[in-house]
Amino acid sequence: MRILLAGASGALGRTLTPALVAAGHHVFGTTRTGNAGPIAAAGATPLTMDGLDRTSVLQAVEEARPDVIIHQLTALRTGIDPTHFDRSFATTNRLRTEGTDHLLEAARTFGVGRVLTQSFTGFTNPRTGPGLADETSGYDPDPAPAARQTLAAIRHVDETVGGATDLEGVVLRYGGFYGPGTGIAKGEDGDLLEMVRRRRMPVVGSGAGVWSFVHVADAANATVAAVEAAAPGLYNVVDDEPAPVSEWLPALAAALGAKPPRPLPLWLARPLLGEHGVNLMTKIRGSSNAKAKRELGWTLTYPTYRVGFATGL
Repeated sequence: MRILLAGASGALGRTLTPALVAAGHHVFGTTRTGNAGPIAAAGATPLTMDGLDRTSVLQAVEEARPDVIIHQLTALRTGIDPTHFDRSFATTNRLRTEGTDHLLEAARTFGVGRVLTQSFTGFTNPRTGPGLADETSGYDPDPAPAARQTLAAIRHVDETVGGATDLEGVVLRYGGFYGPGTGIAKGEDGDLLEMVRRRRMPVVGSGAGVWSFVHVADAANATVAAVEAAAPGLYNVVDDEPAPVSEWLPALAAALGAKPPRPLPLWLARPLLGEHGVNLMTKIRGSSNAKAKRELGWTLTYPTYRVGFATGL
């Protein structure tokens, strides 16, 4: 199929582009900066597009005339401050709202019947309830003030694409990325890794906050499968073993050859991390991948963070 991959040079796009080409698709990969070399080297046709510019998006979709649009536009950054979480994700949230709306308008204008989009699952889940959250669990009804805009932007993606009635909208709600090209990889200067190496990322309080990860290669494989196999709706794309901070953080330290993380009591952490940071460390709920595995026939190369941190960084 002809596929417009919006965000081909992003954290997932760099892995997804060659995976789509290898699956036999004709890929048009967009970049905002005009850095077309890596996209062309991966076997795709580069296009320059600014996801926040409606005219630019319409022109790119008109030129590509795709059968499918894949929305992977983000502006992810290192040095995220949990006390100003929404500020850290401000541009990405615009891409989740304005950028999504531009791509949906372009799809409808030029008769593109199928749109896949990147979303997120993790702190978005309700923090109460039995077991892991699935795609029917809804959203945290009382997010910390510092994360409310980000949660609203994620809901916008899920509801406008996943709830579309005039086209096939598929929402892939990824967990936290790690692996080559993501900043959470050996040899890369990701802030998280440096903090872990220097023992500056502690286990806060109980460390009971459950995180859902996915290796970037597995996320790409799930997306390729979803292009053809996914029925419209929401899919959690995470690994098999969401884990509390008290377990995955020491495992990451061990994979890096670092000393174990220090403990930090809640009373000391709260003024440093704020309510959202404390929630991330102690209260959030993990996500189930059962639907994606069942309906997409998705098999993970790195089924758990234990395997991925040891062999996939």
